[in-house]
Amino acid sequence: MNKIFLVLKREFLSRVQKKTFLLVTIGLPVLIFAIYAAIFYFSVHSTSKTKIMVVDNAGLFKDTISNNAKDVVFEFTKGVAKSDLEAKAKNKDIDGYVVVPADATLDDKINLITGSKIGIMTRESITSAIQSRLEKLKMDALPVSQDLLKKAKTENKVDFVNVNDKNDSGMRAGVSYGVGIFCGILIYMILLLYGTSVMRGVMEEKVSRIAEIVVSSIKPFQLMMGKILGIGAVGLLQFLIWIVLGVGLKLLLIPILFPEASHMVASGAMGAGGSGADMAAVMQAFNTINFPLIITMFFVYFLGGYFIYASLFAAIGCSVSDGQQDAQGLQLPITLPIIIGFVIMMQAVNNPTSGLAVFGSLFPLTSPIVMMARVTQGVPDAVTWWELALSIILLFGSFIFTTWFAGKIYRTGILMYGKKPTWKELIKWAFRKN
Repeated sequence: MNKIFLVLKREFLSRVQKKTFLLVTIGLPVLIFAIYAAIFYFSVHSTSKTKIMVVDNAGLFKDTISNNAKDVVFEFTKGVAKSDLEAKAKNKDIDGYVVVPADATLDDKINLITGSKIGIMTRESITSAIQSRLEKLKMDALPVSQDLLKKAKTENKVDFVNVNDKNDSGMRAGVSYGVGIFCGILIYMILLLYGTSVMRGVMEEKVSRIAEIVVSSIKPFQLMMGKILGIGAVGLLQFLIWIVLGVGLKLLLIPILFPEASHMVASGAMGAGGSGADMAAVMQAFNTINFPLIITMFFVYFLGGYFIYASLFAAIGCSVSDGQQDAQGLQLPITLPIIIGFVIMMQAVNNPTSGLAVFGSLFPLTSPIVMMARVTQGVPDAVTWWELALSIILLFGSFIFTTWFAGKIYRTGILMYGKKPTWKELIKWAFRKN
């Protein structure tokens, strides 16, 4: 055990003491958060508007086009030549213009000429404003009272009420969906990045013949476990730092960037309209999610999934002699379950109780990704307690098996050179008697 700890300590310190570790662990998350916060802030507080000039020669719009989003301004004018409008569009004095012919009707197509690129969201806003105005004008022309038309157009709101969870709402479902996708993708990246990191570390020691010196004083299994635990400890430290950074940035920056939304959440005032109310609704939905359980399960599935895949990647690393090219041929059976887990996760976040989602969250090679996507939807609503317990038992039971399996391969492969093995040979190494 002491020898495993020595290898663990060496692997841990050799990575933590590098400047790149501090840069990736602290600098990168802060940079990503700053970029997204800036994008979100300026999208909410943006004052730029798209200016559309309208020459309504037929009087269709009656000099009015209302836009609820307030990001597009329609300016009506008369007696302006089309060439002048085109010149203004080219000079960026206006973003676009509409010329309605004198003989146009409410059913005719509207052509909007632009002088610059207009984004998809702005296009949707412009289209919606014009269509809404034309629709109202058409209804005004019908021989039906406006009261009857309003009653016919009244939208019936559908509220989803969960008898097991009073906090379940459309906003919370959307937030849970986003958190589930985020957690699943994060676990997916962890398994690939840290697993291949273990494989590269083993390959470097084998190619440089360092392993031959080390195994003269330590058992191959102890060397493998020390390397896996050391790199795993680095990953664990990174995520602890990221959690502290995330909580700290949320507590410090969100009240500064979005003071109105923070005040509305604190006071419970959700009735006001606008982006502040939307932001407050999102933050309130976040507060109903069981983050302590999600974070706990994240570490459980991070450790279980990492140990399974790190041991398998270590077995590949010790089996090849000619570098990364040989390893690529053996990686497919290991990386394929990770990819399958990612595919199942995309379905699980939308339908967490489906048979495929349940299977993916119980099967040990896919459960770290799929179960994290399901847990964010709620326990015991989306995931029952027995499913969660069984998934964890199967996960760590598989870890014991894969560690034994990889350890047997490691013992033979770490000192074997000059031959590219197949998976059939690796399995023979694993089940060969001492």
